[in-house]
Amino acid sequence: MEFEQIEVPDEGERVEVLDEEADEFEVPDHPIIPILYGDGIGTDVGPAAQKVLTAAAQATGRDVSWMRIYAGESAREKYGENLPDDTVKAIEEFRIAIKGPLTTPVGAGFRSLNVALRKKLDTYANVRPTYHLEGVPSPVTNPEQMDMVTFRENTEDVYAGIEWEEGTEEVERVREFVEEEMGFDDTIHEGAVGIGVKPITEFGTKRLVRRAIDYALEHDRDSVTLVHKGNIMKFTEGQFRDWGYEVAEEEYGDEVITEDTLWEERDGEQPEDAVVVNDRIADNMLQQILTRTENYDVLAMPNLNGDYLSDACGAQIGGLGIAPGANFGNALCLAEPVHGSAPKYAGQDKVNPTAIILSGVLLYDYMGWNDAAQLIRDAVEETISSKKVTYDLHRQIEGGEKLATSEYAEEVVNNIEKLA
Repeated sequence: MEFEQIEVPDEGERVEVLDEEADEFEVPDHPIIPILYGDGIGTDVGPAAQKVLTAAAQATGRDVSWMRIYAGESAREKYGENLPDDTVKAIEEFRIAIKGPLTTPVGAGFRSLNVALRKKLDTYANVRPTYHLEGVPSPVTNPEQMDMVTFRENTEDVYAGIEWEEGTEEVERVREFVEEEMGFDDTIHEGAVGIGVKPITEFGTKRLVRRAIDYALEHDRDSVTLVHKGNIMKFTEGQFRDWGYEVAEEEYGDEVITEDTLWEERDGEQPEDAVVVNDRIADNMLQQILTRTENYDVLAMPNLNGDYLSDACGAQIGGLGIAPGANFGNALCLAEPVHGSAPKYAGQDKVNPTAIILSGVLLYDYMGWNDAAQLIRDAVEETISSKKVTYDLHRQIEGGEKLATSEYAEEVVNNIEKLA
């Protein structure tokens, strides 16, 4: 495949897809991996993560050829547009990639580039593991109790972007349809209005819940919790809940039981090697992740709920500066940190690159490089435990050593070499 502005490395091989629908692929020992540094602090944390990931690959007898791709500000400079076809094609071609944060203006301008990428690539599952690293300051007394993985549906809900701006002919047509033809004549206040549509489909729900259950079974997790607001939005989020239970009850046999079955037929005794599927109302779940943290393992939910809940989980383990994430499709992974682009800190070599480094851990795990992934996690934890941290953690740690972004990455690399 030819690209306009992307240089494909001379060395390295592509990931070979064996069965896309079954999510089966083969990763060479020297793959080509696209990397998008991103906007704002992405220009600092992207290269830092690249250095750490390369070191872990080489320490385990492999290597990576990195291929720069572009979106946001870097793409506007090269292509004159925010999301060039080159970038989408490169990720589709090479199947595994990592990106930094991209800036999206609030209220005006282009829609979220992060969302646009996920939709174009059909990376329908945004996965965010949340776990505490020793030495990271936390606002809660027992942050080590937090060990959850959120599966957030990536393509539907209000993030689908089906909405109409106030004052336009289109929004008035939608208002008229809703009020006069659908009978909701007392629902929308008079005056200016913006209207959005919230689609949640059986197809989108079931493939997301299926992926969450598969993860729980593969990683020896006890439960999958469907998080929804179905008590109010009965035909969207309520349907998400119902479709989720259908997947559990119809596709997994004895490997999965519902919470009702657990208590009504087994008196609360969970079978060995079985996953329990339950559900919780979203607002209640926001407080339960704080008050009953140890009770939950894997969370599956619509898009907006997943955004809120994963950030709330991240707060308990020290904040979004260390919160990793990745987007998964069929035989495709685009890893990215949870945090934003923080443009006011761009180019200052001061921010914490841990989140994108740990997003690389997710990428390596997906590739089957579990030893390299664990090595990175151990090296990051060793670095933070030794109180060698960036400014955000340094101001909370007594007697710590404040490092620049690049210095922190170098320290992680040193620990990789020691631990290997």
